[in-house]
Amino acid sequence: MRILFVHNHPAQFVQIDLALLRERSAVREWYQRTRAVNLAALARAVSQSDLVFGWFASWHTLFPVRLARAFKRPSILVVGGYDTANMPEIGYGSQRGGVKRWVARTTMSLATRLITNSQFTRDEAIRNAGVAPDRVDVIYHGVDAPLCAERKKEPRVVTIANVDHDNLQRKGLEPLVRAAHLTAVPIAVIGAWRDNSIDYLRSIAPPNVGFTGWLDDDARDDHLARAKVYVQAARHEGFGLAVAEAMLHECVPVVTRAGALPEVVGDAGIYVNSPAPEDVAEGIRRALDDESGLGQRARQRIVREFPLSRRRERLYALIDSLMADN
Repeated sequence: MRILFVHNHPAQFVQIDLALLRERSAVREWYQRTRAVNLAALARAVSQSDLVFGWFASWHTLFPVRLARAFKRPSILVVGGYDTANMPEIGYGSQRGGVKRWVARTTMSLATRLITNSQFTRDEAIRNAGVAPDRVDVIYHGVDAPLCAERKKEPRVVTIANVDHDNLQRKGLEPLVRAAHLTAVPIAVIGAWRDNSIDYLRSIAPPNVGFTGWLDDDARDDHLARAKVYVQAARHEGFGLAVAEAMLHECVPVVTRAGALPEVVGDAGIYVNSPAPEDVAEGIRRALDDESGLGQRARQRIVREFPLSRRRERLYALIDSLMADN
């Protein structure tokens, strides 16, 4: 089978799906870095493929799914995040209106089937983008369970997110940094510095907060292996892959109930009432004091509920069903 794989950013979850599809198909990667599309080359690529698989509904997937329909090729679009969100209170989401809303909705309407990574995002796509429920499949992210490092957990806190304007509130970076004033525990903010938001966070951060910038997998895993607590004081979350990975390292997750976080964390973490710094600080204190084995329970939940093999099987089954119908 020949698959054209379309994306505009080689994020970890995108690369995971690319690798899964390459296990049994001839996959051509179409990395659309800008809005300047070579339509002739794209049309050839679509015509030479049996299926188009894209990540997110935006400018980079609009033409591929439209061409797929023109060439009578099935298409699958993974959505959830900016493309399905409508959160004017934090300035986030294509569904707030305007041209971005039209592009996202049009792209979703042209795709043969949609995948979301959580039930929350499926409901969001139906509610905000008018997607028909029978066109959307929930296929959770999958993660490989690493061996758990045999090292004693330290009273440390970690969060992982790119440091940019959107994530100050969406991922809860600002509330966490402000919460650091209410606790003396060391806090590591891990993630690439995408804009001048790092200067703002540094200006409000107490000495117990460290900003690492981008880290490779080994360095990031070392932080997770040592830290007892992982915090995601988010306002919107389509899944929470970093939370799941932290749970695999037996970090106690301290999260809001935003988006899909309850689907990921279940009863294996600590929920805060809001992303207010006072609530986040209280959640951190509760996690540090936990002696009930929440960290071990967190790992067990991810191993049980979100194995990579399950995502592989469900992706393959959906592709096979579309090819059988085509």
